[in-house]
Amino acid sequence: MNHRARSSALLRHLTASATAIVLAAQPGLPLAAGASDHGLDFAGMDRALPPGDDFFRYANGRWLATTEIPPDRSTWGISAELAELTLKRTADLIREADTSGAPGSDARRIADYYASYLDAARIERLGRMPLEPLLKKIDALEDRTALARALGATLRTDVDVLNNTDLHTGNLFGLWVAQDLSDPTRYSPFLLQGGLGMPDRDYYLNPSQKMAEVRTQYQAHIAAVLALGHIGGGEEKAARIFELERRIAEVHVGRAESEEVLKGNNHWSAAQFAQRAPGLDWPAFFAAAGLGQQAEFVVWQPGAVTGISALTASVPLETWKDYLRFHLIDSHSDYLPKAFVAERFRFHQHVLSGTPQQQPRWKRAVEETNAALGMAVGKLYVGRYFPPAEKARAEAMVQNLVTAFAVRIDRLDWMAPQTRAKAKAKLATLKVGVGYPDRWRDYSGLRVVRGDAFGNADRALLFDYHWNLEKLGQPVDRGEWAMNPQLVNAVNLPALNAINFPAAILQPPNFDPQRDPVMDYGAIGAVIGHEISHSFDDQGALFDASGKLQNWWTQEDFAHFEAAGKRLIEQFDAYHPFPDIHVNGRQTLSENIADVAGLADSLDAWRLTLHGRPAPAVAGFGAEQLFFLAFAQAWRQKIREPELRRRIVVDGHAPAQYRADTVRNLDPWYDAFHVVPGQQLYLAPSDRVRVW
Repeated sequence: MNHRARSSALLRHLTASATAIVLAAQPGLPLAAGASDHGLDFAGMDRALPPGDDFFRYANGRWLATTEIPPDRSTWGISAELAELTLKRTADLIREADTSGAPGSDARRIADYYASYLDAARIERLGRMPLEPLLKKIDALEDRTALARALGATLRTDVDVLNNTDLHTGNLFGLWVAQDLSDPTRYSPFLLQGGLGMPDRDYYLNPSQKMAEVRTQYQAHIAAVLALGHIGGGEEKAARIFELERRIAEVHVGRAESEEVLKGNNHWSAAQFAQRAPGLDWPAFFAAAGLGQQAEFVVWQPGAVTGISALTASVPLETWKDYLRFHLIDSHSDYLPKAFVAERFRFHQHVLSGTPQQQPRWKRAVEETNAALGMAVGKLYVGRYFPPAEKARAEAMVQNLVTAFAVRIDRLDWMAPQTRAKAKAKLATLKVGVGYPDRWRDYSGLRVVRGDAFGNADRALLFDYHWNLEKLGQPVDRGEWAMNPQLVNAVNLPALNAINFPAAILQPPNFDPQRDPVMDYGAIGAVIGHEISHSFDDQGALFDASGKLQNWWTQEDFAHFEAAGKRLIEQFDAYHPFPDIHVNGRQTLSENIADVAGLADSLDAWRLTLHGRPAPAVAGFGAEQLFFLAFAQAWRQKIREPELRRRIVVDGHAPAQYRADTVRNLDPWYDAFHVVPGQQLYLAPSDRVRVW
């Protein structure tokens, strides 16, 4: 069973309907050259560097030179600082709930879930006992039909194709329940490839020395986990389990191809699985997964589903049983005694991400509680930390950016009138959620038992799974959120034509009422523009105003759009954080398009707020310099080498330093910082990518 991954980095997608610009710029705030409480961190810059050679370090160089990543983190920067603050605030709220939560209330469920995870002494006393009934079920598997039932029973809604773009599950397959891309009025179950304990097929198949070292460490981890579970023959079984996963990896589709929507939208009837993917007893699998009556699925990576299904028939049953034992123990390690916890940390955080030290248990307890009862916790969070005035201010900024984007569409000289009309229609129907959802989720059906951390985690995953299955056959809810309000993130939901902008990202230094708005537009405004632009990136542009996967472009217009994307792919392919690895421009294209278009949109929106008034200047920097510096400081980040390597393999986003270099595609940046030919970031006007 694979427990949900968590992230506080910025991901995909955000908006509203276009009306008038409503937020006026406020007078510039006087700041000393090193002040950063309400403004920019001028002391953290490296002004000795020419901004045209390395803008990221020009904006952040002294901070990079003097800042250490905390030992319990793989990265550190603005988003991580906000996530840390939000964790502490959330922990305080949960502790308060422990004294005030009435029996049967969400507050009581939250407090009991948190306290159960924190009770390490009780978990230590229980030892392996919570595992034993589950291991006995695996021991009892006698044939391939029983194997199919066992594999089906592990299916969870732990992947997400388009919203959070989480494509990894350690279960054999992952399920995503979402609006059908061909008919967005109904929900469909999307089946995705899975089965790997490491993050991606590249970890199994890449011949580099570094990946070979990780593979050696992984086999040792498998053996150690089996030993902790008192399962004999650890090294021999570890080799067989690894070889099975390697064979699964061979049939997996790569990350970049998995992001190609047109390749993924494959509708299979339940009856077609036996013909198209023979090997697995599909009726038994789906029945055990609670999907026995489902008539149709969307199979996102059909070749992988076919290949994995064949392996369930050809690989010895005993190897599959060992595989299930290992994944059962490994995925539950955080709810078992400290030896299990330490081994999971050693591989999954230290080896894969380079993190030297495990987070204290209270932080992990908050993250676990957020994962299980996220919207209930979020309701507490916004009640304390997201006042109506900030929600209104954020909504006004979003409205301004939507208006500016509509103007940008009108000004495109290459777009045909019929394409422009459909783009404007899509923008006008974009649904924006700021801070938190209009309706809160009901957790009354989730049973939380104080003192049962292991059982609580399993019940929470199963509760979430059944909650998603219940959507099938129901009308699509465009107001549903994909993120918790207490997450430092933002998301665009392309098939819903909607955006979520959680409360936790809407706080200083991203969004600060005590500084001139030009800096907010450079920071959070660029993120808002990014999310708006996702509705029109290489994937979003494939969906019409209703969220249907349907081409609404003229052939000539789409060819122009694709040509711009190709140049952006080449631009990012040229970035080499290490000599042996480069950024994958194809894999990161959607995010890079959104960065370019979103930054340009935010600059336009800020200019419209001036209404002819003079632009501010702060600490010797002009207004547009402040805008671009705020953007680069918003992407301020230090990252450990293993984590950076992991993200380049599995992430749809480019590393933060290259996202800051998005500025090189905007003409005003050249004027603001006097960037000239010969400097490293200089692009000739004809080479600057202009998408929207």
